Amino acid sequence: QVQLVESGGGLVQAGGSLRLSCAASGRTFYNYAMGWFRQAPGKEREFVGAIRWSGVRTYYADSVKGRFTIARDNAKNTVYLQMNSLKPEDTAVYYCAISTAGVVDLTMRRSYNYWGQGTQVTVSS
Repeated sequence: QVQLVESGGGLVQAGGSLRLSCAASGRTFYNYAMGWFRQAPGKEREFVGAIRWSGVRTYYADSVKGRFTIARDNAKNTVYLQMNSLKPEDTAVYYCAISTAGVVDLTMRRSYNYWGQGTQVTVSS
């Protein structure tokens, strides 16, 4: 059984930073992509960022480009999301996910087959 556990969420003032982590366990993974999505109250879950197995290819939503950075440590089966210059509109539950589907559009929720439970990020103004 696959488990994804997010950590690092919390309350921060606008302009501040947080780093989210997501650790995968439960099976041996290889050549998979990892992504981050977020869901604010009353809104659809939306794509934030993703990273391919090599760590070289990364993708970001326009709303977070230049502020968020995604990275991974394959030896630890862990993906990170460094969030800088946070804004109140970044407030949401953040979810990490794994895609084992190969060459797919990583901005789409349907490309992912494993999901974490989420971690709350709240940015105060």
